[in-house]
Amino acid sequence: MAKFTTILAKPQDLSTGFSDFFDTIGLTGGGLVTKGSAAVIAVIAVIMLFSLPNDPKRALRKGSMAVGTLFVALVLALYGDALFSTITNGKQS
Repeated sequence: MAKFTTILAKPQDLSTGFSDFFDTIGLTGGGLVTKGSAAVIAVIAVIMLFSLPNDPKRALRKGSMAVGTLFVALVLALYGDALFSTITNGKQS
């Protein structure tokens, strides 16, 4: 009988809390918010797709809005960190 005791990942020291956890998954707090908001928008778009009406004209309109919403969620998930990294704290002189 084969033993399944292989180590899949090296141990991580997460003693300092969330900052260590975010470093292991490669996200910052802002990146996590961006991915979370993209996930929420994607869920809303999928709900929009499942609730299409029977009228073909209205279904085409609502379906195209749902596909557009999915596109926005995809762009936000892929490039959201780059988009929001351009926002800086404005200092008034």
